[in-house]
Amino acid sequence: MNVTVFGTGYVGLVQGAILADVGHHVICVDVDADKVERLKQGDIPIFEPGLEPLVKDNHAAGRLEFTTDAAAGVKHGQVQFIAVGTPPDEDGSADLKYVLAVAATIAEHMERDQIIIDKSTVPVGTADKVREKVDSVLEARGRKELRFDVVSNPEFLKEGSAVADCQKPDRIIIGTSSKQTEDVMRELYAPFNRSRDRVIVMDVRSAELTKYAANCMLATKISFMNEMANLAERLGADIEMVRQGIGSDPRIGYHFIYPGVGYGGSCFPKDVQALIRTAGDIDFDAKVLKAVEARNMDQKTTLFQKISKHFNNDLKGKTFAIWGLAFKPNTDDMREAPSRVLMEALWNAGAKVQAFDPEAMEEAQRIYGSRDDLSLCGTKEAALRGADALVIVTEWQLFRAPDFDLIQEQLAEPVIFDGRNMFEPKRMAIKGFSYYSVGR
Repeated sequence: MNVTVFGTGYVGLVQGAILADVGHHVICVDVDADKVERLKQGDIPIFEPGLEPLVKDNHAAGRLEFTTDAAAGVKHGQVQFIAVGTPPDEDGSADLKYVLAVAATIAEHMERDQIIIDKSTVPVGTADKVREKVDSVLEARGRKELRFDVVSNPEFLKEGSAVADCQKPDRIIIGTSSKQTEDVMRELYAPFNRSRDRVIVMDVRSAELTKYAANCMLATKISFMNEMANLAERLGADIEMVRQGIGSDPRIGYHFIYPGVGYGGSCFPKDVQALIRTAGDIDFDAKVLKAVEARNMDQKTTLFQKISKHFNNDLKGKTFAIWGLAFKPNTDDMREAPSRVLMEALWNAGAKVQAFDPEAMEEAQRIYGSRDDLSLCGTKEAALRGADALVIVTEWQLFRAPDFDLIQEQLAEPVIFDGRNMFEPKRMAIKGFSYYSVGR
């Protein structure tokens, strides 16, 4: 099938590459000419395990193309994916200007009936707005005879495992009331639907809400566990023991119940805020979601609070080694990352930061530029030299078995603040560390 994907960001690039890999002919359209040229040269703008060879191989085979020519993209595709960003507006709502701009572009160049697929995470009612936009442009062109359908087909990709998630999806949500459109979508996804039927067909609005409900449920589990961790600290309990105790219940499970320093990234913070805003627009008080967001904002400050207390609220002139800048392992994404909240608090208190992350160094440089109070180090060991304490923010595998003797040698004081509970407190005490973790 000929497929067009508008947007070469995280969702669009992964989706396009995966569809091409099973034999579809995919053209990815983007307005950024420099980015398109880099993609043609095999320069992948994001770090995602397995994505680079997938893009390069399918581009070399001619199944995956990149262009800025929107007209060519619309002409090519039997289906048109909208996979552009929906950043939060000032009021927390999802900004749909890019989605609607693509809808207008598709309508401007349509010369045959089309299926337009909302792949971006969008609020309930967006398909109606896309339909209205396309209708208005077609009417202005005098091409009202052209038929189209707008489908909600939300993505459920996890950064760090997006390729695998796309190749072996848990479910394929198709929001449409048209049997003809459903048949086309089933044909499109047939290569991913062979061992069992993963397709769930529903109305468009339910499909749009499903995406938000999924992310908000996962965010709720994280915030709930962080609240239990704060209780555990005050009650003298060990949250890691509690986690094992509740995770063994199959109704709860172990996923997303790891205590830490809050969730970040491009999805959970934005989607929780957007659904709160959507609820407000219809005069519904989303009390649970508001609590989830509030707990997460507070949790991002927990490491700074522990650090400040240890050093008697005097951090001026101190230097802190930070391991982990990305919001989670296996990505270079620092959007809404807890590391940013921590570093900015340390700087405001007069401290300096020596940071290392296996993948997010360029992203940190892009965000913060050159600062006298930030040193981006080439190795985790280099970040330790002369620091007053080590702070672990992201649970990269590389940090799980460090040389504790070296850490003691390099630090001015043997103290570790662990935002991911990577080590056992008793073991750290035996090794002579002051060790601060979460909920223990």
